[in-house]
Amino acid sequence: MDIVTHLINDTIEFYKWTLTIADKRVEKWPLMDNPLPTLAISTSYLLFLWLGPKYMKNREPFQLRKTLIVYNFSMVFLNFFIFKELFMAARAARYSYICQPVDYSDDPNEVRVAGALWWYFISKGIEYLDTVFFILRKKFNQVTFLHVYHHCTMFTLWWIGIKWVAGGQSFFGAHMNAMIHVLMYLYYGLASCGPKIQKYLWWKKYLTIIQMIQFHVTIGHTALSLYVNCDFPHWMHYSLICYAITFIILFGNFYYQTYRRQQPARRDTSSSSKAGKALSNGALNGLSKAANGAVLMSSKEEKPQENSGRRKRKGRAKRD
Repeated sequence: MDIVTHLINDTIEFYKWTLTIADKRVEKWPLMDNPLPTLAISTSYLLFLWLGPKYMKNREPFQLRKTLIVYNFSMVFLNFFIFKELFMAARAARYSYICQPVDYSDDPNEVRVAGALWWYFISKGIEYLDTVFFILRKKFNQVTFLHVYHHCTMFTLWWIGIKWVAGGQSFFGAHMNAMIHVLMYLYYGLASCGPKIQKYLWWKKYLTIIQMIQFHVTIGHTALSLYVNCDFPHWMHYSLICYAITFIILFGNFYYQTYRRQQPARRDTSSSSKAGKALSNGALNGLSKAANGAVLMSSKEEKPQENSGRRKRKGRAKRD
């Protein structure tokens, strides 16, 4: 018991110490005073994952077509705003794409970067609605481990990013991810408009490819920062590399299961159908040919008999 008490006290003291090196600019911003609100939201999300399917079990699924259109296109505009703010503010502050330490000053461009990153963090909380809509529509197959892991960890971990490093190297992954989410929510928004537009949406699998490329770029960029000994918390760099590797594995498995594994089955189905057609056509043709041959043979056999009969009649006539 003393060991547990000692461990808890040490954890509390460590947390108090980390607050002394936190970003003072963001401590009064919504949700940034302490981690409890963020943890409460994430816990409620996990609780809904458990209770939501139970509530919808014996109920008809909600359609939510108009709601999804508004939601998805709103996320397009929000992510584009985040991308634009990060890109323009980083350019104005002359950020380096190789190594950019965090500037905790009240410089307008630096505060603008921090504000855009805070909106990025908020957008990850709003994205919890993706799962809520899946469950209300009874699309339970969409709520995979990858889906839940991605949404829950992004919102929770980015609170740490905003609390201590709202700027510097943090801008790179955020503005790249925001641009990808513009494309992603644009796809979902168009898909929500109905079958007339869905038939033109052939590029869904390329969104997964772009996301996997993003994670590889993130690892390369982070490894380069470590190589040049960038003045940015190294433990965050190593953590980000490990985090990106988990996404590469999970998204790679999703891509294989969704787009690669089904191809041989489709080829087998198409080849068997073709073979079935060929067999059926061949059987029908063979039967027709056999039938035609039988008719011809019978006609040939009947003709000599008819001719012989005529000859006999002619011979009798001559004799008479």
